[in-house]
Amino acid sequence: MSDHGMMEKEEIFSKVLRAGRRTYFFDVRATKAGDYYLTITESKKFTNDDGSFHYKKHKIYLYKEDFSEFNEILKEMIDYVIDVKGDEVISERHQKDFKKEEYDAADEDLDSETVKSAESFTDINFEDI
Repeated sequence: MSDHGMMEKEEIFSKVLRAGRRTYFFDVRATKAGDYYLTITESKKFTNDDGSFHYKKHKIYLYKEDFSEFNEILKEMIDYVIDVKGDEVISERHQKDFKKEEYDAADEDLDSETVKSAESFTDINFEDI
């Protein structure tokens, strides 16, 4: 039993992707009716000033009726990024000689509504169901 007094859902099939401070968990689970669904969890490690650490988790529940459209949109978005920017990683974290000002021009391609929307995004932490 978990802290919430609910039985933990058994994972049917799981995969883990470790990516720096982030870890992604892909878990197939079963509904009460015995059908399967997917959870995707991002877990990110944060270090406190005293050297201790904690994790923040974000979870997506993906049900079978959404698989096809989710997969199509995910593929379309990935293809777009690769087509426009290539598959080379460009970031401070991955390149020691990265200079942000060289890439600020790319922000000009975004309309003001997209920028405002991204700036006003709120990180919401949902409790596990």
